[in-house]
Amino acid sequence: MLFAPKEKGQGLVEYALILVLVAVVVIAILALLGPAISNIFRNIVTNI
Repeated sequence: MLFAPKEKGQGLVEYALILVLVAVVVIAILALLGPAISNIFRNIVTNI
């Protein structure tokens, strides 16, 4: 029972690290695909 708070804290840290990793991956994907997506939307707008 004495170690329960440490395990909760450890779980929260693990979830935070996973969220940070997901955020970094999303930012990297948007940085790589951003110009391509922008060109697609630009073509759609010009065709409308």
